[in-house]
Amino acid sequence: MQAADRGHTRWGIILPFLALPVVVLGVLIIGLFLWAWSDDEDATRAGATATVPCAEALAFGAAERPANARAHHCTVQRGIDTAYSAVLRMPREDVRDWLRATYPDAPEPRTGGGVCGAFCLDVTHEDGLPGTAEAHVVQVRVEYENAETALVRFSAFTM
Repeated sequence: MQAADRGHTRWGIILPFLALPVVVLGVLIIGLFLWAWSDDEDATRAGATATVPCAEALAFGAAERPANARAHHCTVQRGIDTAYSAVLRMPREDVRDWLRATYPDAPEPRTGGGVCGAFCLDVTHEDGLPGTAEAHVVQVRVEYENAETALVRFSAFTM
């Protein structure tokens, strides 16, 4: 009878110590599953476009909104890379001066039709993008809406 009591007592002490790692492991596995499941929701939103203040979109490319420009539709899209965009309307005679002041070391804007519009400018850190820019590339596309107004499409993104 003494041997049976001793065996019962031994399992009574050992069983909680064996069950504890199984319970902890089970909680960790369930937590990992729930975390991964909730992460799928973030993955679908990662490439979504969100509206941002235009000052934020321009600052990503080391630019400021000209005083005489109206900003419209400024967005950001985050994923592997980050891409900001802004649409500005401003007097067409002020666009080149704004670009020269913003990117003094950049090459001259290109002219020509097609996707370039009236003219365009592509700037990277290698050819005139200021060190304060978080973007790796800035692209500016200018279209003349009429004799007085230019539509400026500004994009700043990482690669």
